[in-house]
Amino acid sequence: MKVSKIFTAYTLGQQTLKSRIVMAPMTRSRAIGNVPNTLMAEFYAQRATAGLLITEGTSPSPNGLGYPRIPGVFNADQINGWKLVTKAVHEKGSKIFIQLMHTGRVGHPLNLPTGAKLIAPSAIVATGKMFTDSEGLKDHPVPHALSAEGVQTTKAEYVQAAKNAIEAGFDGVELHGANGYLLEQFLSPNSNHRTDNYGGNIANRARFVLEVAQEVSNAIGKDKTAIRLSPYGVFNDMPLYDEIEATYTYLAEELNKIGIVYIHLVDHSAQGAPEVPSTIKKTFRDKFKNTLILSGGYTAAKAEADLEAGAADLIAFGKPFIGNPDLVERFKKDQALNDKLDFATFYTPGEKGYTDYPLLA
Repeated sequence: MKVSKIFTAYTLGQQTLKSRIVMAPMTRSRAIGNVPNTLMAEFYAQRATAGLLITEGTSPSPNGLGYPRIPGVFNADQINGWKLVTKAVHEKGSKIFIQLMHTGRVGHPLNLPTGAKLIAPSAIVATGKMFTDSEGLKDHPVPHALSAEGVQTTKAEYVQAAKNAIEAGFDGVELHGANGYLLEQFLSPNSNHRTDNYGGNIANRARFVLEVAQEVSNAIGKDKTAIRLSPYGVFNDMPLYDEIEATYTYLAEELNKIGIVYIHLVDHSAQGAPEVPSTIKKTFRDKFKNTLILSGGYTAAKAEADLEAGAADLIAFGKPFIGNPDLVERFKKDQALNDKLDFATFYTPGEKGYTDYPLLA
């Protein structure tokens, strides 16, 4: 099949992307001391043939560093570390958004800096375990339920982190409202048992997400603000619930009113989660008038077909970018992809399995 539309330029807000190929956000755990570094800059620069790169999940707060060696963007060292990354990507002619990921209840105190704590909408433990560098796998502990004041403080951390990201040279911010992290923990009635204005019915459970999106938009511009959502994603103990379709329909409508630049909708069925129904994808296409990014198990041919059909404006690729730094060139030349991924080094420190994957000869 001849692939063409994915290589065309695209206007995203005030910016022009050189293609419709997006590198999806992927946690890689190389930020020693939670600070971005030259190795990370090399990793992103290698993959800056994509029109848009979205960084790995980056915490807006010390409380959100649930995993070992994930970066933050809440202090000066982190801002300066990210400047290495944005400079390297911009020199290759690509655009880059930072993904703000607060892990919420998903984490362990051994991964957090001194004084930080695991927080969540409610004191409901997530099933499963978290890896720690010091003691290996540990059960998720019961998180601290956010007080009314804590909700406002956490929201303010997102806003400040977004400002820090712009200072670090990013072209925009993607809020991580997927994968069972803090924003999705507010959305789901399984993890949110609050009885105040941030819990209960759909509008209340969506309130925190929408206020974060609105306030970040106010701070840095709605043309630089985006969100990732995973309806029917069950990762990190997010069971399905009866109001999923109604919840995400409401989000599509309200996010459209705010006017954020894109929604990034991820379908985790390629990794074993329930498939996102086509009706949900169509709801976002119909109700959200700005850019829609789809991701999850895409090939070049499937991406081309969905772009031609108008199902999405941009397509994000995750794992293929791990083993194929030159993924775009391989697509253009119709070359086979390197599918020999070293899963053992996905989340380990160092360059092995990170910046040493082969390029086309």
